[in-house]
Amino acid sequence: MASNVYEGMFLLDSNRYARDPNAISKQIDQMVAECGGEMLASRLWSEQKLAYPIEGHRKGTYWLTYFRMDSLKQVDLNRACKLNENVLRNLIIKIDDRLVDTLVEHAKGTSTAAAPAEAPAAPEAPKVPAAAEEAPAAEGGEKAEGE
Repeated sequence: MASNVYEGMFLLDSNRYARDPNAISKQIDQMVAECGGEMLASRLWSEQKLAYPIEGHRKGTYWLTYFRMDSLKQVDLNRACKLNENVLRNLIIKIDDRLVDTLVEHAKGTSTAAAPAEAPAAPEAPKVPAAAEEAPAAEGGEKAEGE
């Protein structure tokens, strides 16, 4: 079967997540594992007010995951999410193979793009107005000819 990498965004009940964040996050990992998936990255995305109430909840916790799974098992994962009372909504999308490494590294916080930004920057030369640069060069050139 075709094994693909998926990005899963889970909207969790904020009240239950606040009471026991480790148990709720482990439930997400466990659901993926029970469906035959391999978790690549799993982390809290944000907690914020919802645009509209969902099942009476006005606030939600977003949990971001990247996992590898057989494409036929995605139906089982969607069903497990609907049966889990901590998951209000979920969205699972297939990730293009060319983007997998970059997205997983970013989700883990080990992005390779951040490495050059951490290196100390070279000091910048002071900026001199263009008119000031031209005037001394012309004066120096005239003195050299006159001597």
